[in-house]
Amino acid sequence: MAKITLDGVRHSYPAPRGAEQVWALEEVSQIWEDGGAYALLGPSGCGKTTLLNIISGLLRPTEGRVLFDSEDMTDTATATRQIAQVFQFPVVYDTMTVFDNLAFPLKNRGVTINEITPRVNEIAQMLDLTDSLQQRAAGLTADGKQKISLGRGLVRSDVNAIMFDEPLTVIDPHLKWQLRSKLKQLHQQVGTTMIYVTHDQTEALTFADKVVVMYEGKVVQVGTPQELFETPRHTFVGHFIGSPGMNVLPCESDDDRPHCLGVALGLMEKKLGQEGVLEVGVRPEFVFFDSVGIPVSILKVDDLGRYQVAEVEAHGQRLKMIVPESEVIPSENPCISFDLDRTQLYRNGWLVDSEELS
Repeated sequence: MAKITLDGVRHSYPAPRGAEQVWALEEVSQIWEDGGAYALLGPSGCGKTTLLNIISGLLRPTEGRVLFDSEDMTDTATATRQIAQVFQFPVVYDTMTVFDNLAFPLKNRGVTINEITPRVNEIAQMLDLTDSLQQRAAGLTADGKQKISLGRGLVRSDVNAIMFDEPLTVIDPHLKWQLRSKLKQLHQQVGTTMIYVTHDQTEALTFADKVVVMYEGKVVQVGTPQELFETPRHTFVGHFIGSPGMNVLPCESDDDRPHCLGVALGLMEKKLGQEGVLEVGVRPEFVFFDSVGIPVSILKVDDLGRYQVAEVEAHGQRLKMIVPESEVIPSENPCISFDLDRTQLYRNGWLVDSEELS
């Protein structure tokens, strides 16, 4: 295993003749600690798979270096990086038994059968495949085949990291929770660095200790699930994480103080200044009905059993709020307030820290 460092990595694919160079991956400097569980999270086209392929050696970055511990691996072939990769669609040899599928990476490296058998049995037990070891892989369900792919990534003890590229996409929704939990358990058991690529926030937040959120080729925030929820560093993170996502509302600087939806918000003690586009971000969990506050119109209420999601409008802006199931939605003159301790101020999409203000 190794600590993986990306040092000023950027990448662009060849542009058509006469076209300007477009960066699929903006500059990334990131450290993946040895033994950590990470997720690369973001929408399609944000650069997740490009970054994954640079780490594994399938792509050479246009700029920057890839280091394993202190060794520069930028120009090193994939085969020598000791990386195991699990892809979106299961790669399984249908005519082989489950045992032979799991043993295949070890046989290719000349490991003796006396060493292979206990290792395969150990991984099969972890993945609940013990009863299927002598069965041909062709007879397994989609989740069973994906377990084999996971097992082939885990069976080697010499890997520096295991990469998962959207590994649960083809799995039935009711089985995804089981496999997510199994992956988390496996990481705790084997202690290998794991990097999990997904566009699904639930997969990322339940698997990873640290989530790397990407947007338009940039890493916009790295943090724990709690940090991403409570303090999004970018409005995209607030919108992408959470269901419903964070409300992002236009904000004005009046007397150098933030005003949103017609009222002053006591968010900052220092002056805001006039530069950039200002916005306020507040999660639906931290908006509540109040006897006084911002007058709103209630557009609709969805009862989700444990809570209600109310969509309201004020000053032409729509926002959502989560209301406890036991709370009665006001029918006359509804007003809302924000929990200001959980309300964020953004300039040009990025969180404004109080020390940045003049």
